[in-house]
Amino acid sequence: MATTEFGHTVRRWRDRVSPEAAGLPAGGHRRAAGLRREELALLAGISVDYVTRLEQGRAANPSEQVVEALGRALRLTSAEREHLFHVAGLVPPGQGTVPAYITPSVQRMLDRLTGTPVAVSDAAWTLLLANPLYVALMGHHQGNERNAIWRNFLGSGSRVRHTPESLRLLEISQVAQLRATANRYPADQRLRRLIAELRSRSPRFAQLWESGEVTPHVASRKTIDHPVVGPLTLDCDILSVAGSDLRIMVYTAEPDSEDAEKLALLGVVGTQSLTS
Repeated sequence: MATTEFGHTVRRWRDRVSPEAAGLPAGGHRRAAGLRREELALLAGISVDYVTRLEQGRAANPSEQVVEALGRALRLTSAEREHLFHVAGLVPPGQGTVPAYITPSVQRMLDRLTGTPVAVSDAAWTLLLANPLYVALMGHHQGNERNAIWRNFLGSGSRVRHTPESLRLLEISQVAQLRATANRYPADQRLRRLIAELRSRSPRFAQLWESGEVTPHVASRKTIDHPVVGPLTLDCDILSVAGSDLRIMVYTAEPDSEDAEKLALLGVVGTQSLTS
């Protein structure tokens, strides 16, 4: 019964969210005004097949991470998010865990930055939400790859071009930030599992974790090697949200530059890709 209720709840709330409200192109004839399953899957970072099985009641016991991601994609209020956890048979995350709730005010800000690549991550650098232009710029990540630290030490890396020195500084900064996050949220089991996996599987991470080395993370210019439009050199700024411990990453190009033209072209290419 709980599984069926969860699926019905997700389907009902999916129907009320328009693609425009979720920052996606409407794209051609639609039988309903709400999100398609593939659009919800894209926004939540899970497979279309899994969304289908959840809605049909054929998938049981969705994880806390999946429920949280669906709540963000569906633009749920705090009360609705709590209800979604309950119908999934889970207790909503409480104090002592890394916050993952994106407030309506942050969501509205992202909605207005359609021409700028923007992404929101939690304090452990797990991607919570990215607008279409950010996905077009940096690629679409699922599963463990949504965590930037896991991706850099154990996964596919990123499209950002690095020198040996810049990569070294990035690694030191990421490990130091993760250590600080672990100190702030000692009760977060998912965070503890992430750190344990990184320490056991990455000798480089383990070395930096034990060293205690610290370097500040500062705004920087980054060159992204994009497979379609070629290299783009952009300013990367990271903003923090008071009271929620969220990280907002914003990429911008100098006005009237070649990079600005490429970014505008990428907006068109990315929109076409998402529509198709």
